[in-house]
Amino acid sequence: MTSSQRETSPRPSKPPAIASPSASILLISPSNEILLLRRVKKSSAFALAHVFPGGHIDGEDGPLPPQGDVRLHEDSPTYRMGAVRECFEESGILLARSRETPLTLLQLSDEERDSGRQAIHSKKIAFQDWVRSQGGIPDVDCLYPFTRWLTPANIPKRYSTQMYLYLLPLAHRDVPQTLHLPTSDGGIEHTEAEFLSAEEWLSRAQADSIILFPPQFFLLSLVADFLKVAGAKGALTTEALQSQRNALLEFVKTGNPPWGEKCISPWPIKKEGKRLIMGLDDPGPELEGTHRKGDSERVIWAQFKGNEGSSGLRVGWRKDVTPEGLSDGENQEYVEARRKERENDGQDKEVERALRGGKENL
Repeated sequence: MTSSQRETSPRPSKPPAIASPSASILLISPSNEILLLRRVKKSSAFALAHVFPGGHIDGEDGPLPPQGDVRLHEDSPTYRMGAVRECFEESGILLARSRETPLTLLQLSDEERDSGRQAIHSKKIAFQDWVRSQGGIPDVDCLYPFTRWLTPANIPKRYSTQMYLYLLPLAHRDVPQTLHLPTSDGGIEHTEAEFLSAEEWLSRAQADSIILFPPQFFLLSLVADFLKVAGAKGALTTEALQSQRNALLEFVKTGNPPWGEKCISPWPIKKEGKRLIMGLDDPGPELEGTHRKGDSERVIWAQFKGNEGSSGLRVGWRKDVTPEGLSDGENQEYVEARRKERENDGQDKEVERALRGGKENL
């Protein structure tokens, strides 16, 4: 979105709420499946939804730039440490290398992991200190940035979430790996933890058997184009799995900006029945006037149902929603014209209610 576009984009009359720094990981298993956790019903965000492991950045994760500094919304060692810590707290999967054998992840017993999670949850010991005491080093260097998401400006509870990819090692005869099966955190924040293919997660969401919110659905849709499930002939070979991973990591480098640098703050450009069609090109109010931007080629459909989450999710091409062949400025004029039409039809208040009911969880 250009500077002129941002000036005409719908913005709240009062300053937006502060976006709390957070981080999440798309954790990819040795069979190229994705880990999702199911949030507890009492959760203040994403209640009952399936989410990637992640959460708030803690002071122990490291320093961050102050609020108002655009560097607060960039990848950094602090975000990476927070992502690894939250992954362990929420799933029990420890992304840490062994100091003695750096090519392998640190292997601990279930008892050691469980006691560590409890001690870290209860603030008896800092995560980094505990990992060090177990002979490990948090594996922050193997995280691949994969978009940042800023909650829309008109939502009272906002986040600035750095997303990452992490690929658990494939099994090789010369470098044996043991996958620790994910577990819930005992109902503190999550009740379920499971690896499934990206295609299966998307299928379940479209059948309304699970709740996904737009960021999770969108990123799973991108990943599903590369990480395929085993075919009728059985499990994929190590070479085939690695080939899929290579293609995904090459994709992350593409785009303008690349996917590792995109910042997305969804905003409604159209209403279609009960669903909103949201543009993904705006980076959010904190980054107005900077070079940062999101994805100008795609949009996402979603029907928000208040505390019940969202449904009717679909990812499509923006050119199929706004007139093809228009320039960026002309497309914005088209969006503004549609907004004025909704105002005349009394639809804007309905859109606002839908946004406030569900997009807190973006």
